[in-house]
Amino acid sequence: MAFRLALANLHRPGAQTANIVTSLGLGLTVLVAVASIEGNLRHEIEQTLPDRAPGFFFIDIQPDQVAGFEAAVRSVDGVDEIRRTPILRGRITRIAGVPVEKARHLPHVRWMVRGDRGLTWAARPPDATRVIAGKWWPENHAGAPLVSLSADAAEGFGVTVGDTLTVDILGREVTATIANLRSVNWRSMRMDFVMIFSPGVIENAPQTVVATVRASRGAESAIERAVTGRFANITAIRIREVLRTVGEMLSRLSAVVRVTTAITIVAGALVLAGAIAAGHRRRVYDAVILKVLGAIRRDVLRAYALEYAILGIVTAVIAAAIGSVTAWAVVEELMHFDWIFQPLAIAATASISAVVTLSFGLLGTWRALGHKAAPLLRND
Repeated sequence: MAFRLALANLHRPGAQTANIVTSLGLGLTVLVAVASIEGNLRHEIEQTLPDRAPGFFFIDIQPDQVAGFEAAVRSVDGVDEIRRTPILRGRITRIAGVPVEKARHLPHVRWMVRGDRGLTWAARPPDATRVIAGKWWPENHAGAPLVSLSADAAEGFGVTVGDTLTVDILGREVTATIANLRSVNWRSMRMDFVMIFSPGVIENAPQTVVATVRASRGAESAIERAVTGRFANITAIRIREVLRTVGEMLSRLSAVVRVTTAITIVAGALVLAGAIAAGHRRRVYDAVILKVLGAIRRDVLRAYALEYAILGIVTAVIAAAIGSVTAWAVVEELMHFDWIFQPLAIAATASISAVVTLSFGLLGTWRALGHKAAPLLRND
């Protein structure tokens, strides 16, 4: 009987179910979305990226320091891998022969044409490179300048294999034909570049070397001392420290967003309280009729508790579904991370929804249960 009465109350004439679900559910939806996005970002920063990332990036290594740098690093026990790549700076001036100021390009690649970009050259494709269009040049290539372009840059620029890019390198414009397009995963933490030139073009230009070092955690401090103590110009960047800083910034940002979300939930709770207050007379009438029909206070209280419990669960389910879909879209489509379902966010949402609806619902209807039947029946 209590369950049937609770269901009937949700859709009786004048019920505030839709308003309550909308107002309270809005805040809970934002809470689920924020918690899910934060959980996925934290998983990426604290678990996924550290497994992929090297321990150090070393920059500003001069070509004549490479041998000494590698000797200094390998003098420390625990070094697993050293990778180095020459790097220059260049600015794209023409895309398929059109000046970059007049060329049409998508918003997500505009950063590539704002100022100088890092570029390199290579005879062989870097490890884990996946060429999706065209072919890599021979190791002994000595012909016209060729360039390998990242696929996302090619899409944004509207170019493909066979088109040309003109790059200003140290005041000299070099026009190269796009030989191939590469699929670049910028989250892999490998050294990768938008543009990689063929040999015979820029290897004799002034350049520096960038290196990555993988080592055990216990060896990282010793490696940093060995390199920076010998080469004052080389800068060491600890990847774990960077990721830790990013994680702290993410926590602060999430705290601010959660405060805003809490305000939205409070607003929804006020709407819930207002709806309960507006229906107080109706609740009194229902309680009196049920008592006349033989129900005791416990029966009526059970029915009201079930009503608000169902309302809280329905609100939580809707909020969890919409919030999870929103978070998935942000993580997968905008951030291009792998989506991981966050059950704790759903559980927290269900708990908050149940507590808020039950608390406000029972507090608002408790007075209705205390009314005696006789005075109301005489008046009505």
